[in-house]
Amino acid sequence: MTQVNRLFVQSAMAAARALSLLHSWETTRYELLNTRLCDLDLRIEGSPIEPFINRLYRELANKGLDKLQPSFYLTDGWGCPDQVPIIGIPFYLTDKRLARIEEEQTGEIEDEQIVMMLLRHEAGHAVNYAYRLWEEPGWSEMFGKFTRPYRDTFRPNPFSRQFVRHISHHQHGRTYAQKHPDEDFAETFAVWLTPRSNWRRKYRYWPAIRKLKYVDQLMRTIRTQAPKCTDGDPVSPIDEMTILLAEHYGQRAERFRADAQGYVDDKIREVFPDTRSRKLASAAELLRRHQDDLVEKVARWSALDADEVRTILAKLEDRCEALGLSYPASKLSHKLMDVTALATSMAMDLAYTGRLTG
Repeated sequence: MTQVNRLFVQSAMAAARALSLLHSWETTRYELLNTRLCDLDLRIEGSPIEPFINRLYRELANKGLDKLQPSFYLTDGWGCPDQVPIIGIPFYLTDKRLARIEEEQTGEIEDEQIVMMLLRHEAGHAVNYAYRLWEEPGWSEMFGKFTRPYRDTFRPNPFSRQFVRHISHHQHGRTYAQKHPDEDFAETFAVWLTPRSNWRRKYRYWPAIRKLKYVDQLMRTIRTQAPKCTDGDPVSPIDEMTILLAEHYGQRAERFRADAQGYVDDKIREVFPDTRSRKLASAAELLRRHQDDLVEKVARWSALDADEVRTILAKLEDRCEALGLSYPASKLSHKLMDVTALATSMAMDLAYTGRLTG
């Protein structure tokens, strides 16, 4: 192999290795951590959490509670707003990348079993609030006064059989039902709702069986009734949270910058800075529409082939889309030159140094 061929092969190998930086986990993680929660563009529809919600709806219907389908929204943790029959779901459960960050930052992530347990628990709150069950005769006698103050700390009796044991290895803990009458009801409802829980047999010698039988009878009573309340205001919806994802975890995003060698947001923002122009055009659309011409020009001036150049341009297009970047429509020719220069610089960096500079 000649010296020229050897250099060409080495350059091609370096470029291939470096191109992987553009889509490395370290780069993706930094992009996400450096994004405001409200800009993550998350939704429940089509996300990994949607099948679990549909499963919950089926379980409610199978118990005759098909008149109640609680609505869901994304927030920073599990919960129902006080006396509002809507269920908040942690935002990270809608995106596998965010779930990975959650596990990295907290050391845990809900598995499928825990997700369903928590959904059933929150459904218990939603049913209580939708039908105002705490006002029913016997509810307070069975669970205690609904208006009792909430306490963040409490001293449960882990051996008490007055309460069901539902969520056994999550932050709620198996004694969470002892925290407040509302939680006692929600946990009892969750056990009652769980398919094949065999609660009549499992709890037959426990005092908690009285609560389960009460819930069973109460559900038979309300299943033909329309809910008294079906909506309300969410608490801390994700689309109103303006902190960075890194700040949500008590971190500084820049801590992760050094490892994100494929990060291009700062470069692409220089090409497409914020503007007040009245007539704006999409930066991502510019890259899509002129892709072939850009590939030809960049490949000509760098040591990368057309497919590798397309990878760079696809990365720039993806980030323009994610960031919602635009430019004055009258500046099209200038922006094409800027994008060509940026992509060529990136291509040459990747080809000859195996990294992105600056």
